[in-house]
Amino acid sequence: SKERGEPPDIDIDFEHERREEVIQYIYKKYGRHRAALVAEVISYRGRSAVREVGKALGLSLDLVDKMAKELSAWSDKPPKEEDLRALGLDPRDRTLRLCIELTRQILGFPRHLSQHVGGFIIAQQNLSDLVPIENAAMADRTVIEWDKDDVDAMGMLKIDCLGLGMLSCIRKALDLYNAAPSRPQSMQMHQVPREDPVVYDMICAADTIGVFQIESRAQMSMLPRLRPRKFYDLVIEVAIVRPGPIQGEMVHPYLRRRNGEEPTVYPTPEIKAVLGKTLGVPLFQEQAMKLAIVAAGFSPGEADSLRRAMAAWKRKGHRLLAFEDRFVGGMLKNGYTPDFANRCFQQLKGFSEYGFPESHAASFALLVYVSAWLKWHHPAIFAAAIINSLPMGFYAPAQLVRDAREHGVDARPTDVNFSSWDCTLEYAAKDSPPALRLGMRLVKSLHQIHADAIAAAVKSRGTFSSIESLWRASRVPVSALRALARADAFRSMNLDRRQALWHIQTLRDDPLPLFDAITAASEEAQSRGTSDLPIMPLDRHVVQDYQSLGLSLKAHPISFYREQLLRKRFTTSAFVRSHTCKAGTPVRIAGMVLIRQRPSTASGVVFLTIEDETGAANLILWPNVYERYRRAARLSSCIAAQGKVERQGEVVHVIVSKIADLQTVIEPLQGLRSISRDFH
Repeated sequence: SKERGEPPDIDIDFEHERREEVIQYIYKKYGRHRAALVAEVISYRGRSAVREVGKALGLSLDLVDKMAKELSAWSDKPPKEEDLRALGLDPRDRTLRLCIELTRQILGFPRHLSQHVGGFIIAQQNLSDLVPIENAAMADRTVIEWDKDDVDAMGMLKIDCLGLGMLSCIRKALDLYNAAPSRPQSMQMHQVPREDPVVYDMICAADTIGVFQIESRAQMSMLPRLRPRKFYDLVIEVAIVRPGPIQGEMVHPYLRRRNGEEPTVYPTPEIKAVLGKTLGVPLFQEQAMKLAIVAAGFSPGEADSLRRAMAAWKRKGHRLLAFEDRFVGGMLKNGYTPDFANRCFQQLKGFSEYGFPESHAASFALLVYVSAWLKWHHPAIFAAAIINSLPMGFYAPAQLVRDAREHGVDARPTDVNFSSWDCTLEYAAKDSPPALRLGMRLVKSLHQIHADAIAAAVKSRGTFSSIESLWRASRVPVSALRALARADAFRSMNLDRRQALWHIQTLRDDPLPLFDAITAASEEAQSRGTSDLPIMPLDRHVVQDYQSLGLSLKAHPISFYREQLLRKRFTTSAFVRSHTCKAGTPVRIAGMVLIRQRPSTASGVVFLTIEDETGAANLILWPNVYERYRRAARLSSCIAAQGKVERQGEVVHVIVSKIADLQTVIEPLQGLRSISRDFH
């Protein structure tokens, strides 16, 4: 608008692995005297506050760590006395009470000044004439000492150069696709076939693990209800499952109208022109601004001020409330009913949490479709690309590999003779579907430089038959071989992890020539001794796989206890998902925790996703249940839950009434580490 008189907001997403390349390009193009990253004020949140207050008061580090991890989110309300006693603490202790009080006082206070993830200031003149500049902690970066809000207040141009993991994933997937032996011509992202019905079938079935934006619990629950069948449906899907539309009560009216359960009525043709594409519900920022102009008589400049107030509602709510009388009064003056006017303003307040521009939603929807197309038509390629692009998304490698196997992919283990750092594809024949070879990037405590040295040795000399020959050819440190042995990566040498570790005992990074003869004899003895080693049981192999790789291709940990669980009347996730299990059926279910979520819009409701050998199950814990069993819900790697099944079409949940750590029900595998992704 002409009233704005300032630069627009510019956000650009790049491949997250190339963000530093983009940052250095900007520095080189504009010069460090004219371009710098903006700063960001980091404030105290619960865990950081209790850690620093506890240290200042002289509490032991293990106690401070326990308080930070195990107590619920710190807020204005102090932790309950029973929660403190559960940690072995005395709520009456003066130092402890002081720690809690001081922690509450500093929540939200500035902690330190940090660099913004990608917000750039670009000036026409020397930046030092306008604002102080300092060197960042990272090499080759400079930062101005103002934060993003200061820059906005001063009207300075800020461009956000952000990193997006799915862009890296799609680029890697297309590289793998184009490198396939039977590929007649290469494909780029804009050449992916459009509006493929089978891709939309997969999306409607919520088979979207790994797919951009629509892989979360909330999105998976929405997909069977919204049933996208064209690209603009994906634009709606991306925008509607957001805190803003949810809190603005826009979701259910849209679904009811889309499904024909209620009529879509537009008070005037002007309203239909603005909200027609979204069935009378304002989902996008542009619609909110146009609604203010055509219905409430705002000028374009006033509408832009309204947008800014909506964006700042969470921090400065009074700015949006100041528009209420103007907005509602304008609609009443133009003949709209008070109920409709007030409902429209309440929906605008929903944008405070997260309101998407339509162009942003459309850009994201493109990545949704392309990633879904790759997942359906080339699951091995998609799985390799997404694992090679981690960290990103909701799911750990274990779930991504499991999902690929359920889609017919042959997943092969990490092996020193066949794996590279990244996951790769192996073709048995020119036109055969590829197998997925897991890369050495999954191995804990292994550096890429050592994995690359091993892969280079295999490429130049062929496969190795002994650890010693591989070690001498690659010259990697013995610690790298131990990490690979713990990951069971020497199977092609007919050595399991225990035998491989036995062989490695004799190797030294700096051998002494005086002892060469003794070392050779020792190696021969080691080789003879592997046959006498006790056989490692399968369940221990699985635990070691999870500890060293985060996943196992051998078996699922819960499968070893299925007989015990059946005797205690526990059912499987597959049964809960099946149509045999009706709504209201009481069930007991057990599994490894994959995801914990406690959205700010859910009024304290906690969502858990657990997995057994038959698949995943979704659990819902109401606030009173969560508080009663909070320790098990927050900290257990494996849980046992009891509740009733809730079904809404293809969407299935278990409403939990009781939850416990699995080890209180059976004796699960010892040493199994948590692999959950926690969002709370």
